[in-house]
Amino acid sequence: MENTYQLGPTKHFPVATVNRILKDVLTAHLQEAEYDPEFCRQMTKTISEVIKARVKELMIPRYKLIVTVYIGQQDGQSILIGSRCLWNPKSDTVSSYTFRNSTLFALANVYAVYFE
Repeated sequence: MENTYQLGPTKHFPVATVNRILKDVLTAHLQEAEYDPEFCRQMTKTISEVIKARVKELMIPRYKLIVTVYIGQQDGQSILIGSRCLWNPKSDTVSSYTFRNSTLFALANVYAVYFE
């Protein structure tokens, strides 16, 4: 990519739209799903690729995307998932959505980092 001397985004990342994408994708893929470790392993890959493709369709220039998906069994236990990032709070952002049904939970995150 050639240097454009552009130090900030011309268009802000649409967090609300990405949150809606996360909700739609997780609900569509996991609404009727039962927890199975092998199924969940494959589904994390599938869901993360679908989310990444749908967010890329928004055509937000100069943003690098990182998509993470966690799926686990819902059986009365608790889990804490944390993350840290070193970024510019004026241009970089994260979108997150948690889905639950009777047998599983899923957490999807999209980190959008502006590329100068």
